[in-house]
Formats: sequence, structure tokens, C-alpha cells
Amino acid sequence: MLAYLRKQMTAALEARAALKSEMDSILAAPKNERRDLTDAEARSFDEKRTALKTADTEIDELRGRIADLEEDEAREQRAAQVLAEHRQAGERRERVTVVSEPETYRKGGGQSYFRDLFRAQMKGDTSSIERLARNDREVADRMERIARGAEAALDGLEARALSTTDGAGGEFVPPLWMINDYIALARGGRVIADQVRPMALPPGTDSISLPRVATGTAVAKQAAQNTPVQNTDATTGSVTASVATIAGQQVVSQQLLDQSPINMDQILLADLAADYAVRADLFVINSNSTNQVGLLNVSGANAITYTDANPTVAELYPKGADAVQQIHTGRFLPGDKHFMHPRRWAWMTAAVDTAGRPLVVPVANMPQNAIASMGSVVAEGFVGTWHGLPVFVDPNIPVDLGAGTNEDRIITTRSSDVIFFEGTPQAEAFRETKADQLSVLLRFYNYVALHASRYPKSISVISGTGLITPVF
Repeated sequence: MLAYLRKQMTAALEARAALKSEMDSILAAPKNERRDLTDAEARSFDEKRTALKTADTEIDELRGRIADLEEDEAREQRAAQVLAEHRQAGERRERVTVVSEPETYRKGGGQSYFRDLFRAQMKGDTSSIERLARNDREVADRMERIARGAEAALDGLEARALSTTDGAGGEFVPPLWMINDYIALARGGRVIADQVRPMALPPGTDSISLPRVATGTAVAKQAAQNTPVQNTDATTGSVTASVATIAGQQVVSQQLLDQSPINMDQILLADLAADYAVRADLFVINSNSTNQVGLLNVSGANAITYTDANPTVAELYPKGADAVQQIHTGRFLPGDKHFMHPRRWAWMTAAVDTAGRPLVVPVANMPQNAIASMGSVVAEGFVGTWHGLPVFVDPNIPVDLGAGTNEDRIITTRSSDVIFFEGTPQAEAFRETKADQLSVLLRFYNYVALHASRYPKSISVISGTGLITPVF
């Protein structure tokens, strides 16, 4: 809210400067000609002067509101400092937080976030701005209490380190229920993105660089007493992840926002968030831009090739073991997850041995010939284990790779080595570009960054003609 008011202040000051320039231009000719103003010039001057006084009044009001919010922000910072030093002080502060009142924007409530967003940004409606500002405070307070364990996390929020500071101007934070639904909806469509290490995207940056040791020091047996010991200097470098923007938009009629008895928030956000989930997942899996490299495109990752015109599950089995051991021997730490397309897991579950017994079986009834075991039967997410590691199926893994454009991939990784930075989703409303048709453009976007190349040897990718479209 503070950033939005500052943006308004900048616009108001620019408008005032334009008015002052117009007033000066009216006086220029009489001054040069050493005469009084004509009637037309006097009327124009008086109009500009009245408009300038009105602008000054608005600027004074904005200055006061900004000062109040800055004072509130300073108090919050002081309270946070006290909280860090004295936990009891934090508990007292929590007790004075208003928790009995319903949230400003609650699911099924009477207030519409998108409607208020439109009225605040397009019409400057004071009550809408106040509700949006109150919502910002509610979300920030709730997030803080969840982060320090003073309140149980909502579904999904414990896995996403969200903040309210990722925007760059006039954005408002979506309501808490929207953020929660955005995550809940996203989970089904972003399996891999949710299984790597999540971190909050720092505000105010377009890239994130992390240092790494390129070559290390060394030790060796000393040849004899009083002789030089091994001396090897370490070399260092860094890996950089560029921040990417994932965005979508929706055009709606102004009548729908003004007159509809149904809040469109749930419908529109659900649809935008569902597609955002897929795009974020694809960004983690298969992005291939400079400093935006997904798991399948990491240079130096462990490459395991399975080539066979008539692939079998039995032949694939040792390739999985190879994917696991290459992480052990290259990263010197164990991998912890397999990712594959649902069609690949289904193909594995369909396989039987020479006696007709399934090779992938339920955990509760595991015969000696099993090469994998089933967990839940789901289309996306955890489905079982393979080589002792959990298997997650993700339909966003490409199935059009390879020379025949019909191959998928199996990814094995140490997921904590892959960091997915993600901000808080933002929403905005614009009327200007669609004013001729009385429509409003609603925009939804978020910032993300991915560090998948920190430890290339913690990623194994199985590829080849053995992973062509399976036959059942």
C-alpha cells in the first residue's frame, strides 16, 4: 500500500508541475509585451491556479497518509526487533492482534478483491483502497505468525516461503485464501517444482548468484620431517540464476466487475493459478535459457542412456541403479527422489515376469521378484518406490524428446541441491487499454528463479530410445 501511495504521489507531483508550467506560459506573453492579461488569459490563468490549489490539497492529503503508513511501518519494525529479542514481548503483541473479526476478503464473503482492485487503481475509491490495505496487513500478520510457529500453517503454506514485498509499485497482495488456493491448486500441476528445495525470492533483484568451490585444496603425506607440506590453492566461482516472470491476463467487462453478484475472484484466480502451476513446473523441468536452466538441460549432469528398439522393464531396472550410484560417486551424497512421466510408471506397473507375476506390486503384498513397489494410485505425485527411493510422476515431463520426438525422461536427483526461488503472486487491473470497449484487463504474475546447476552431479537423467512411447 505504501508503494502504491508513493506512486500516486509521484503522479500528482508531475501533474502539478505541468499545471505550473502552463501558468508560466500564460504569463510569458504579457510579461514580454509589458502589458496586463487579456480577459481570456485571465480566465485561463484563474482556472489553472484553481486546479493548482486542488492539486496541492491532494498532495497534502497523500503526504499525510504516507506519513501515517511510514509511522506504522516504523512501529512494526520496532515491534519485530522487540520480538526477536524478547519472545514474551512477541506473545503480548500477538494478543493485541485483532483475530476475532472476519478477514476482509474471505471465501464466500461479500467483498470482491478484484472489484476493489479495479475501483482502487482505476477510480481511486477510498473505501476500496482501505480494504486492500487492511488485507495487506492481515496477510503480513498471518504469515508472520505462521513463520514463527504461533499459528498452525494453512494447507500448503508451510512449503512456500511467501512474502508481501515482491512487487515493484502499485500491486496489492492477494487475500490469504487466494494465496492458499493458489498453492493448493498448484500442487497437482507442479509436482517437481514442489519437490525441490523452496525459497522465497528476494525482492529488488533480477539475478541470484551463489558462490561455489571450483577446485579444492589438497593434503598429502609429508615426505620427511622439516620438508614442505602439500600446498594447493582452492579456486572459486559462482553460479547465477536469472529471475524470470511468469504472467497471464484476463479481459472482463466493467459491468461484470461492477454489477455481478458473484465474486469472480475464485473463478479467475483458479484458472490463472492452474496454468501458472504448469508453467512454473515446466520452468523447473525443461527451461533452457541463459542462467535459467531446468533439470533436463543442466550441463555436466549424469547422463544414462538406455537404447533399445524393444524396451523392457527388466532392462530399464539397472539403468535406475546406475542413475542412483552416479549421484553417490559424483556428489558423494545420496539422491532422494525419482521423477518420471505417468506413462512410464504405468508401463512399469504393467510388466510381468515369465510366470505372469507383476514386477511392480503393492507394498502390503510384496513377492521376491518385485523390482518396484506401489504407493498410492494417483495421476500426479507420489506413486511408489524404485531402488529404495520414492517415485513421483509428473505429466509435465516432456514426451516429445529424442530423434523420433516420442521419448520421455526419468530424472533422479538430490532434491535439496536444487533451489526454486518463488515470490508471491501479484494481481493488477488496467482499464486504459480496453477503455474503448468498457473492459478491464486483469493481470496475474509472479517472479521465479532456479538454481539447478550448483551441483550437476546431483542430477541423473535417463534418456534414449528405450523411453519411447510405451506399448501395453
